[in-house]
Amino acid sequence: MCVLLGIGAWIAGAVLGWLELVVLGAALVATFVVCGFFAIGRHPYAITLRLRDGRVVAGERAMGGIEVRNTSSGPVMPARLELPVGPNLARFALPALRAGGEHDELFAIPTERRAVLVVGPVRSVRGDPFGLIKRSVQWTQPEELYVHPRTVPLGPASAGALHDLDGHASREITSSDLQFHALREYVPGDDRRYVHWRSSARVGTLMVRQFEESRRTHLVTALSVHGHDYADADEFELAVSVVGSLGLHTIRSESELTSMTQLGTLSHTSARDLLDTLTRLDTVRSPGRLSDLARLVTREVAGATVAVLVCGSAVGPDQIRAAGAVLPVGVRALAVQCRTGAEVSAHRLGAVTALELGRLEDLPRGFRRLQR
Repeated sequence: MCVLLGIGAWIAGAVLGWLELVVLGAALVATFVVCGFFAIGRHPYAITLRLRDGRVVAGERAMGGIEVRNTSSGPVMPARLELPVGPNLARFALPALRAGGEHDELFAIPTERRAVLVVGPVRSVRGDPFGLIKRSVQWTQPEELYVHPRTVPLGPASAGALHDLDGHASREITSSDLQFHALREYVPGDDRRYVHWRSSARVGTLMVRQFEESRRTHLVTALSVHGHDYADADEFELAVSVVGSLGLHTIRSESELTSMTQLGTLSHTSARDLLDTLTRLDTVRSPGRLSDLARLVTREVAGATVAVLVCGSAVGPDQIRAAGAVLPVGVRALAVQCRTGAEVSAHRLGAVTALELGRLEDLPRGFRRLQR
């Protein structure tokens, strides 16, 4: 554009006889030519991008570095490095390097909110000070930085509300467990370890023990991702952190876990996988009520013992009560309603024990209240 303006002004000045336009045009063309010299030069680099950790918690600083080496047999002039970080662009000055010379550039990425940030690719750039001409070369592939949601440990005292069904007998009959139920006649294939020899001797035929199957905790966390259920983005972030905290506790205690939203089941093969999945979550604009999420839990999850519905302050008490009525009989129904700035409190809404939560740090204290 600069050279076109210069040539146009030069021609117009010559035709109209305006010396000023001729001088202006010549100056613009000369500026363009001079700027072109800044972009001339080789990019004989070997550049490596490294992140110290590809996963950090929101609020922490992600550390990384760029390693640059001059691969030519002679010195290279100074240049500039550009590093895209999410929607932002970081720039670093690259000094002149002798043959085989190396330069390390360390950087820190501040993280405030849960997100997946694309870091890179690194580009070396040569150009003029005015930004008229720029020549860049891409050196690395982009890398993903997971900014995980904040979580808090529940601890044994706080988690009793989730595990108080452990060891309780169910009505399911099994051939091996801890809760004795009755005796029956031996059939081929039964485990002889469970033969009751004293009774067998008394009745004259082999008798084996039957047991009632003991229940183990199967926690279902059901997070509403409907945007209209939350007053603001902070409430949704709090809700995601609640689901992450409950999920991590369940995985570490080796209990069964199912995490769901209205969009389906979340992947949680490990603690890191669960946090990665939660990091990518966002709200959706879709009609629906909390009871629809509870119906999804009822339809998709078999054998659940505890269901925790997590939502925002825009969900009314009637919706929470209706959602609890949809859950299967025998499932303990809990709800965590996130309301920014609220004091932690617990109350009953029909079949649901509801916990109102204003800060993530209050979650352990809130679950201790559910046991009273």
